[in-house]
Amino acid sequence: MSFRSPRRPNFFYTTAPLPCPYVAGRTERKIVTELSGVSAESLHDRLSRGGFRRSHNIAYAPVCPGCQACVPIRIIAASFTPNRTQKRIAQINQDLVAYETPPRATAEQYHLFQRYQQVRHAEGDMASMSFYDYRAMVEDTPIETWLVEFRDAAERLVGACLTDRIGDGLSA
Repeated sequence: MSFRSPRRPNFFYTTAPLPCPYVAGRTERKIVTELSGVSAESLHDRLSRGGFRRSHNIAYAPVCPGCQACVPIRIIAASFTPNRTQKRIAQINQDLVAYETPPRATAEQYHLFQRYQQVRHAEGDMASMSFYDYRAMVEDTPIETWLVEFRDAAERLVGACLTDRIGDGLSA
């Protein structure tokens, strides 16, 4: 005889409309659910295939009325061929070295993150994140996650990418 513990159902919620951080004059709404417990990784995997992204222990996807500007993409690495612009960017950045690191926030990453937010999303809610908020974003994860740091020849941090493992690849 075997006993199965009852599965806790996943509840999905929609957020209130907020100013869109990507398209001026538009509003955004998201559908969200919690990633927790022993099924967090498998749920994240399934939702990622359906276009969801992750922040902390929340999976979310845009459900903006009348807009589909935010389109998640999946790239099959084995068949990817860079275009001319991508080749030029790779050539310009050929001196950069990528390092995989545990998901631990540093002051150096945070300062780079702040600069990026001020330039690209100054009006967004992430622009005012404290170091504590940033650390929670990086470290509060129920799934296998790491950071990829990009450093120049002088070992200066010039980029960082929070990366999750999913069943058939990576999500960043």
